[in-house]
Amino acid sequence: MMGAVADTIRRKLQEAFSPTRLELADDSDRHHGHAGHSGSGESHFNLRIEAEAFAGKARVARQRMVMTVLAEELAGPVHALSITANAPGET
Repeated sequence: MMGAVADTIRRKLQEAFSPTRLELADDSDRHHGHAGHSGSGESHFNLRIEAEAFAGKARVARQRMVMTVLAEELAGPVHALSITANAPGET
C-alpha cells in the first residue's frame, strides 16, 4: 500500500501527462542507512511512465519534464527518484 507522497506523485503525473502506463515503486527500504533515508519511507522511488508527451523528446528532456511536475516533492520528502520515461510504443 502506498502512502500520501506516492498518492500525490501519481495524481500530479496523471494530471500532467495522462500516461498510458504509470508504475511507481517505493524503494525506500533498500536505502536504510543511506543519505536521505529518514526511516519513515517514501523517500526513494522508481518510476516508469509512458505518455505521448514524451514523443520526440530526448531522455534528459523527459526526465526534466517529470522533475518539473514533481518539484515540490523533490524539494521535500523525496530524496531520490529513478525515472524511466517513454513514449507509447518505445521500450
